[in-house]
Amino acid sequence: MVIKDSIPRLEMISCVLCKDAPCSQACPKMDPAEALFGIWMDDQDVAALRLPEGNPCADCDAPCEKACISTDKVNIKNLMTRLVDVIRPESEVPLPETEDRLRCDICGIPIENPFLLSSSVVASSYDMCARAFEEGWAGVCYKTICNFDIHEASPRYSAIKGDNGTIVGFKNIEQLSDHSVAENMEIFRKLKAKYPNKFILASIMGQSEEEWTTLAEECEKNGADAIELNFSCPNMEEEGLGSDIGQVPELVEKFTRAAKKHTTIPVLAKLTPNVDVMKHAAEAAFRGGADGLAAINTIKSITGVNLYTGVSYPAVKGSSAVGGYSGNAVKPIALRFITELGMNPKLKGMHISGMGGIETWKDAAEFLFLGSGSIQVTTAVMKYGYRIIHELKAGLNYYLAQMGLDSVKDIIGAGLHSVSESTNVLDRNTVLFPKFDQERCIGCGRCVISCSDGGHQAISFENRKPKLDGSRCVGCHLCVLICPQNAIRPGNKRIKKQEH
Repeated sequence: MVIKDSIPRLEMISCVLCKDAPCSQACPKMDPAEALFGIWMDDQDVAALRLPEGNPCADCDAPCEKACISTDKVNIKNLMTRLVDVIRPESEVPLPETEDRLRCDICGIPIENPFLLSSSVVASSYDMCARAFEEGWAGVCYKTICNFDIHEASPRYSAIKGDNGTIVGFKNIEQLSDHSVAENMEIFRKLKAKYPNKFILASIMGQSEEEWTTLAEECEKNGADAIELNFSCPNMEEEGLGSDIGQVPELVEKFTRAAKKHTTIPVLAKLTPNVDVMKHAAEAAFRGGADGLAAINTIKSITGVNLYTGVSYPAVKGSSAVGGYSGNAVKPIALRFITELGMNPKLKGMHISGMGGIETWKDAAEFLFLGSGSIQVTTAVMKYGYRIIHELKAGLNYYLAQMGLDSVKDIIGAGLHSVSESTNVLDRNTVLFPKFDQERCIGCGRCVISCSDGGHQAISFENRKPKLDGSRCVGCHLCVLICPQNAIRPGNKRIKKQEH
């Protein structure tokens, strides 16, 4: 396998990803901000191929860098030059001329690409949904509609940040739509009149069977293409709503059947991850008549505690509460639940709308491989705006072209065969040694420290160069993950000696 060169986010970490970026306004030849955003969103091939032919930065005095407003100036010229000189020559196919490969469907209803906004603040008004449609989102799952009063807290967000200062985990204590049902129905009518080919997934929450039935019926009458049943919000003031329902399969089945009672459009049950396994609620939704499933909603969490007040975040007048955790940090948990749903033979044929930590097109592709037929996004939009749809579409479209695939549908569920719920299937008779790239290695010794104190003492340090002791190495690959220079990669296999 050939490992392609790449430009890590770390090299442009000081870029603040501006609105109306001064660097692009200053550059007479291209749009460096678009290219920088492409690097940030793990879409480097597309970013490189979008740039003008030749090297537009040659003999340039870098007015983009002079215009940069970051306190730690970004080396834009160097990054653009590397896109042209290093990344572009390794690009395997030209940019696709159309986005036809991205066409798919939700329960048989065509959508132009698999990307929807998920039910949240990012899809909570006419203006917001219209702007998202204009940017290129295929649809929205509108913020959950209900008949009861919503009283939000302030502040309502907190976050976990990585070493580089970017948000990796996000907590909210936000609830449902604060518009009346009538106001939301008017929004649906206006959206459908202006954007007839965009997909409106109406999220609803009722307090009784009658309410679930009525809300679903009203949404269908006013233009919704499908209904999403919110059995998963962890932030409700009253008991017996949201995730309280999702943890009781009997209630999931009952309220799904109620929502289906007078509707002809597809109904998806949105399930809570605050359970050991999701199959019980999923199978109950199927029995109740659901056409599809949506997962995951946010995970109950506490993101931290103020050590001077003793109050957890976010603090609201000296108090706080358990809230919903989202963002890239929850992706492994979301993928686990999506896999569980995708592998369940009792759910075969049900559409799965996947969400939970999706930020780049690669994240989305992973969900598709494990059975998601559509993708929903919120936290990444809150961080970077609706504009991420350009990179999501471009990156996925380019990948499909690169792989010689004609449709995004070709990868849906294609990775399920490799997953097992048991570790008994794993080969335990071989060791895959790490391989050291001495040209990339800078001699920091991080691999030595980690292997010594957290591994199997299999790496020595001689003249600031790591050296592997094959008699000790068990092939755990801690060193591969730790290396800050990406200078350690999988190497050769060795057959273990059989123990008698």
